[in-house]
Order: sequence, then structure tokens, then C-alpha cells
Amino acid sequence: MSLFSPQDHVFMQQALRLAESATRRAAPNPGVGCVLVRDGQVIGEGATSQVGGDHAEIQAIKDCLARGDSPRGATAYVTLEPCSHHGRTPPCAERLIREGLVRVVAAMVDPYHEVAGRGLAMLRAAGIDATAGLLEAEARRVHRGFLSRVERQRPWVTLKAAATLDGKTALLNGKSQWITGPAARHDVQKLRARSCAILTGSGTVLVDNPQLTVRDFILPQQPLRVVLDSRLVTPPDRRIFHGGNTLLVTSIADPLRHQPYLQRGAELMVLPEDAGHANLPMLMQRLAERGVNELMIEAGAGLNGALVRAGLVDEAILFLAPALVGSTAQGLFAWPALEDLADKQQVKIQDVRMVGADIRINMTFAQP
Repeated sequence: MSLFSPQDHVFMQQALRLAESATRRAAPNPGVGCVLVRDGQVIGEGATSQVGGDHAEIQAIKDCLARGDSPRGATAYVTLEPCSHHGRTPPCAERLIREGLVRVVAAMVDPYHEVAGRGLAMLRAAGIDATAGLLEAEARRVHRGFLSRVERQRPWVTLKAAATLDGKTALLNGKSQWITGPAARHDVQKLRARSCAILTGSGTVLVDNPQLTVRDFILPQQPLRVVLDSRLVTPPDRRIFHGGNTLLVTSIADPLRHQPYLQRGAELMVLPEDAGHANLPMLMQRLAERGVNELMIEAGAGLNGALVRAGLVDEAILFLAPALVGSTAQGLFAWPALEDLADKQQVKIQDVRMVGADIRINMTFAQP
């Protein structure tokens, strides 16, 4: 017999929706959702605040109290195991015990080394029925950025690209604005808004002069803009350097060549060169160390291909516009010429849908 009832599933799904809404603002913490239920009725709900603010469980308790109720005797549905350690905030497990909850259902155990089952153990030691594993696959999807950073020491990487039906991203002269329609571009704004950082290459900055900002939504902080420019060929007056919040990654260690970018408010990161560009796995590790949970790639064929070949792309979102631009236009991925189809890169299609007049395809790559 299952540990969890149909009602348990309903309330955990509600908690997962709350978690999804908190993913960006909570980073580098996980965006957790919590729902408090007694006698089949929701009496409180909450999601993780910004760093240093309340965790989801505390938000739910405060919501319950604001409704004139009490969490005593309630069940908490939480998308990640309650914390058990003192960090910027006190342990959530202790607060759940103190408030008199009788049951805690977690979607999954927190893999962070300071929790890792200790929160559930603390609850059980206090006599609370504490279990985990309800809708765990869904929770892992929602918390994918945090889990990637903790378990793999690199961000979850989503590559976004837009192309015509014949697989072209830009004309031969580099012009690419706009391939897709307004609905697809708004969808890209949603993807940016979820991301902690956006990575592009020097070629894209030279040709498109993008800002790479979120414009359709109000955010407490814009995603960090990361420019990979191994040889420092990007002019410092490009729009991506306006307003700071830009990390320039290069293999040039000369401080004199750094100065024009520093004067624009950019931050410099020097990495060793590998295969003609700054070391990509090392870049991912450094971004994780900065607390980047989710990284979005908006780049050209060269960087796109290098990242996929290195096994550093977790998912790709491709927007296909209903147009053809011809064989001389630029493609999606720079790839070595193959002599045998057995060497092709396998792709798994996860989802296909229409976004306005364009096709959106979600896919993953078989790892090398």
C-alpha cells in the first residue's frame, strides 16, 4: 500500500507550484514551497524568501497565524526536507516541532551536507510522523538548479536558440533580429527571469550588441551577464557592459587590458585556455561557487557546439520560426565534420508545443 494518499498528492502539487514561483528570488538557496493542512483544509502556505529571509515553512506558519489559525495538529507538505542547522536563519525543523505539527511530508531529502536527512530525523525524534518521497521526480525538476550545484558542483545549464525551419540562426552577415515572433520572445524573457546568470560569447556581443536583461518582468535583481571572451576582442562600449552586473571571462591575464572593462563596472575572471577558449568545465565550477543555480546560454554556433560536445548542457530549448533563409545562413551548432552517422549527437525530444506562430522544442542531449 502506498504511503501517500490522493489528497497528499494534491497538497504536494500545490507546494510544488509555490516552489516554482520562488526559484529565482531564493537563489542560491532552493526555492521551496510549503502548504499546511488540517482536516483536509489548507490553513497556511508559503515559499522561500530572498537570501536571509524566511524559509517556506516559516512563511507558511506566519500565513496560518495571519489567518487567525494555529498550525498545531497540522500536516506540512514541503518540497524539500526542512533544514536542521543554524545558518542565516534558525532551523525550520525546530520551528515545526515548537508549533505542534503532527506530520511532515517532504517531496525529497535535502542533499546539502548540513541537512541530508537530519531534518527528518529531528522531526521523528520529536514524535512527528516525517516521511519523504512524495512526487520526488517533480521536486527534483523544480529544484534542479540547486541540486545540480550541490550534487555536481555546477549550475543546471539550459541552452536557448532560435532558428528558421531550415535550422539557421542568422544570415551570413550575422543579422538575426528577429527570427521568432513576439510570443516566443516573451517566452525567452520567462526563461531569463528564472535564470541566475546568462552566458554568451564574444561573437554574439560583437554582432548583436545585446543587453541580455529581463524586460518583461520586475525582478529584485537582474541575472548576472557572463561574456566568454577568451582573447578580449569585445569592445568595452557594448551594451552588455552598461550598468555593471557583467562578468567577463577571459584567458588574457594582462591587467592593463582589463582596465577598460573594469572602468565600465565589469568584473573579470581569468581562466586557463583549453581547446581555443577559456576552460568551460572550470567556468561552470566557478559559477557554482558564486551561487549560480541555473545558467542560461544565449550564444552562437561556436559556443553552443563547444558546450554540447563538453557534456555541459542539461537541456536545450529551440524555437523554430516558420521561415526559410537559405543554405548560406548560419547554423545552430558548430560541429566537426562526421564521416559516419554512428558518430552523430543523439538528442531526446522532451516536449513540443506552439508558442504563437513558432514551434518550441525542449530537448536533452545524450552525454558523451
